[in-house]
Amino acid sequence: MTRPSPEVLAVSRRWIDAIQYRRGTELRNLMSEQDHLRFVGTGEGELWAGNAVREGVAAFFGGNPTLLRHDETFAEAFENGETGWSCLTHEIVFAHQPDRIFNVRTTLILELEAGVWKIVHRHGSVPIPNVEFVGYEQTVIADLVAAARKGFALDQREGFASIMFTDIVNSSRLASVLGDRLWSAEVARHFDELRGCIEEVGGQFVKSLGDGTMSSFPDPASALSAAQAIMDATERSDGPAIALRIGIHTGNVVQTKDDFFGTVVNKAARIAALAAPGEIRVSDATRARVGEAGAFRFIEETSVELEGLDGLHTVFRLA
Repeated sequence: MTRPSPEVLAVSRRWIDAIQYRRGTELRNLMSEQDHLRFVGTGEGELWAGNAVREGVAAFFGGNPTLLRHDETFAEAFENGETGWSCLTHEIVFAHQPDRIFNVRTTLILELEAGVWKIVHRHGSVPIPNVEFVGYEQTVIADLVAAARKGFALDQREGFASIMFTDIVNSSRLASVLGDRLWSAEVARHFDELRGCIEEVGGQFVKSLGDGTMSSFPDPASALSAAQAIMDATERSDGPAIALRIGIHTGNVVQTKDDFFGTVVNKAARIAALAAPGEIRVSDATRARVGEAGAFRFIEETSVELEGLDGLHTVFRLA
């Protein structure tokens, strides 16, 4: 029997709040882990399915401009057995367009999974084109899906690769100085430049998350070359003084349900977090694959603990 559902409405409102306050982990956890998960956005072609949605949803919403106001204007929810659905509308005002009100509509379909309501279908819309709504095209999830279809594909079950993470260290300070709109444009320009360096050596720009990126390469020499080119391009840039750090790890990668490349990705991310501004840090496995010959010289050998990984790990700085 269909009846109003305060429980489904509460879950739906948590979804909206997680978008507003950019709580990426909560957004991910509110979504189903099933392959029939669907995500429908405002722009043409924004219809995605499966695990790529869960992996990319935080970056998708995290790229939105800062909100000045976010008011609920309508909300209702119902349930029938193990299925629930809700409809919510909101008035939104962005900080960079304080005099303009946007009406946003959200429909959610949920199902009970192990006794917990999970979103299996999300449909959001505004009565204007998406690029006019947020000021630029949103391509994060589309990039994830596209990456699965070429190069080192995300649906590849196992293989050898070098994984590289980059991160802008001083992003909060620059964003406060430039303002969200100008900073968003600068980050987009930085990512375009970075993507060019990666693809020039045969690498694949896999995804961007906030101010960081992940990419994969068929061999460590390509990853190291790209890292050097990225640092050089960042230093030569006539834009804001971006402080970048980079981490690289190499190994046999495996895709699982919740992690595109398994522990190789985790270790590369941890190594990137160790790097100081302007540094490229690499794992011992990466250094061993290329040796000391050619354009690469490794210094500052250190043994460190890496969060979530057992034992000590040898890390070098690329000179």
